[in-house]
Parts: sequence; structure tokens; C-alpha cells
Amino acid sequence: MKNLAVKLSCLAVLAIAPALAHHSFSMFDLEKEITLVGEVKEFQWTNPHIWIQVLVTGEDGKVVEWSIEGSSPNGLARVGWKRTSIKAGDQLAVTINPLRSGEHGGNFVQAKFPDGRILTRRAAEAPVEGAPR
Repeated sequence: MKNLAVKLSCLAVLAIAPALAHHSFSMFDLEKEITLVGEVKEFQWTNPHIWIQVLVTGEDGKVVEWSIEGSSPNGLARVGWKRTSIKAGDQLAVTINPLRSGEHGGNFVQAKFPDGRILTRRAAEAPVEGAPR
């Protein structure tokens, strides 16, 4: 009987292991932060991570779409976010850790609205120094 309990316990641990898996953040340059100013094309409040698509006009006048990955909706809701916190058409200054590859994407750090509201990824985080005010 004891053997059966051990085997069932091991089986249970193996069964939940995939649910604990998570991707690495090594694709982001966590030592670097850049701030993008643009218009939200789309905000996706989806599991396992939120996504913000931002249209940014470059110095050459061309509009480039940036894909920004954020934390989970559950984690962000705990720090005050709602599925309506960001909407298509919103103007934002978004600070990110850029992709190491140089592609137009990154890891969300914070967003600042023209009215001064700031959204961060964690409750204890202060606004990023040097972010547009």
C-alpha cells in the first residue's frame, strides 16, 4: 500500500510539471530600457501574458509596430490593472526591455499616459527615471 502511495505521488508531480513550465526572459536585454512613444493599436488581456501592440513613428516618418509582452492578467490585476486599463487609440510612453535580436518588441516595464497616470508591472515599482512626464 505504501508503494502505491509513493507511485501515485510521483505520478501527480509529473502530471503537473508542464503547468509549472515558463519561458525564459533571455530574449530580452534586461540591462537596457528604452521608452517608445506611440498609439496603442491593440491591447490583449490574455493568458499567459498580456500584449500591447504600439504604433511608433520613427525619425524617418515611418510607422513601426512594436509588440510588447507583459505579465499575466492575474498578476497585473493584483496591482490594479483592468482589462480596460489600456485601449486601442490610447497615446502612451511605454518603457520596455528591448529584444536582444533588435526586432521591434520587448518586455513591458511601465506605461505613462499623457494625463500622468502610470501603469507598472509590480506594485512596489517606482516610475522609471527619465521616462517622459
